[in-house]
Amino acid sequence: LPLFLYFSGTSEEVAPPLQQNFMIPKKEINMVSDMAKWKRSQAYADYMGFILTLNEGVRGKKLTCEYKVSEPIEKLVALLNTLDRWIDETPPVDQPSRFGNKAFRTWYAKLDQEAEKLVATVIPKHLADAAPEVAVYLKESVGNSTRIDYGTGHEAAFAAFLCCLCKIGVLRVDDQMAIVFKVFNRYLEVMRKLQKTYRMEPAGSQGVWGLDDFQFLPFIWGSSQLIDHPNLEPRHFVDEKVVNENHKDFMFLECILFITEMKTGPFAEHSNQLWNISAVPSWSKVNQGLIRMYKAECLEKFPVIQHFKFGSLLPIQPVTS
Repeated sequence: LPLFLYFSGTSEEVAPPLQQNFMIPKKEINMVSDMAKWKRSQAYADYMGFILTLNEGVRGKKLTCEYKVSEPIEKLVALLNTLDRWIDETPPVDQPSRFGNKAFRTWYAKLDQEAEKLVATVIPKHLADAAPEVAVYLKESVGNSTRIDYGTGHEAAFAAFLCCLCKIGVLRVDDQMAIVFKVFNRYLEVMRKLQKTYRMEPAGSQGVWGLDDFQFLPFIWGSSQLIDHPNLEPRHFVDEKVVNENHKDFMFLECILFITEMKTGPFAEHSNQLWNISAVPSWSKVNQGLIRMYKAECLEKFPVIQHFKFGSLLPIQPVTS
């Protein structure tokens, strides 16, 4: 069963006909008033359904637990390993400005050129026509090559990329844990390496008022992993010892570790929002709050969503119910 059937309402719905007309996704949100169109769209419903399905799928589970790893999952990890290798092959250049190393543009040009081929390695031959549409989301997921920045809109493009693979049936319901723990986690590692290597600017960061300069989804899924944990409470994630001992099991703590490596000074000062979240009594409350915050701060913000692209798999058309 493809994952999207799992959350699209009824079980009687059949998989999309394979003679679907794929298309190159394009921007549809051009002014603030278009945001209403986005919130009513099939794309929004499917995207949010996907995020929430995965949120349930990883609830109470460690990164290190046992789960099924299918062939498409292995191929997606191989794709991300290729992107990682290209970083090693494209070292930063000497330049006067500290941030936004121009070597990122060289790295990005390679992805731009190879994206369709990379996607074609993941999808079966009979779905080859989908590759150009799906590849657009992969290209959008690594940051902007003009501004050399990265933010939650790019992260959303990667989630959309995975959602599209579910909609064409490449990824399935029993891939849920591997999608988050194996593929998305590997994506995060590669993005952190990009951010560090090329000193990327945070796109649309709210600074101290934001959750994190670069990512959001691993905090949602990572807090779900910690729901009903016998002894780790939200107050513990600001404790360095707890983070060092448990980060390999929990995405949330891995994020905290990365922040503390990248930033100096007291945690309460550089990451005020997270500091506030550590006072929330339970992980399920943290999880619910982060989902609300994600909708409000990312998905309902014009500067983020104006870059989102819509095609046949994530259509701008109003939701059909």
